[in-house]
Amino acid sequence: MSLLHLRSLIVGDAQADRVVPPSGFTAQLTLFVSGAMAFLAVFALALSMASGRLADRWAEELARAATLRISAPLEQRQAQTDAALAILQQTPGVASARALSREEQAALLAPWFGGELPLDSLPVPQLIEVIADTPGYDETGLRLRLQAEVPGAVLDDHTRWREPLVDAAQTLRRLAWVSILLIGGATAAMITLAANAALAANAQVIEVLRLVGALDTYIAQAFVRRFTLRAFVGATVGMGFGIIGVWLMPEASREGGFLTGLGLQGWGWLAPLAIPVLGALVAFVATSRAANKRLGDLA
Repeated sequence: MSLLHLRSLIVGDAQADRVVPPSGFTAQLTLFVSGAMAFLAVFALALSMASGRLADRWAEELARAATLRISAPLEQRQAQTDAALAILQQTPGVASARALSREEQAALLAPWFGGELPLDSLPVPQLIEVIADTPGYDETGLRLRLQAEVPGAVLDDHTRWREPLVDAAQTLRRLAWVSILLIGGATAAMITLAANAALAANAQVIEVLRLVGALDTYIAQAFVRRFTLRAFVGATVGMGFGIIGVWLMPEASREGGFLTGLGLQGWGWLAPLAIPVLGALVAFVATSRAANKRLGDLA
């Protein structure tokens, strides 16, 4: 597009603008569709960014954490726990290791067995929380040493829990981006239908303009400009409501888990500002193709 065409698209032409009805079904449809799709795009974008943060957090936290389980007779459990803690403190790459208290273990089992679980009368193993340092410890060497010195110790590095969770978060992120692409495609399709309807409704006006010497590029530019501006205005309004909706969502909290913290953070709040621009670009491309094809059919 030349600078002259770009200037004409922004500034407009009063005579050419009369070709396109300023109101009516096509105008309302364009404004509504662009606004609704922009509203949905804000939430899809927020979901994508939140899923990415969630995947990174799960990957980092679960990769550094491990659990050592001491399954031994009650009379040997404390001795094996002390021995395991001593080994962990001597292992390079282990940042910290601590045995969970009875209250903490009871809290872990409470969702399944209730809060009045009698740990003293049940063969519940002792759990030790292990936090890895950077770059980490030698898991194979640690397991061999524990097997030799603490027979009842079992090291769980959470691999079977970490990978499915991270994969699920990444899949949710990809689905959010697919949703954004589908929203863009649906917007283009609806604006194309609206532009075709407007061109068909003004077929006689177009014929008169051609008779007086107007070029098809002049006529198409009027439709493209009007529909692009309508899409931009509608997308801006929809984006504004979408940002308000995301802002009203609950903040991240440990108690709320995954259902909180799905909003935008930091510089991410600037990302939705691109949605009206992209919506106008989609409307420009869709209307240009529809106008050129329709005018060619009317020739």
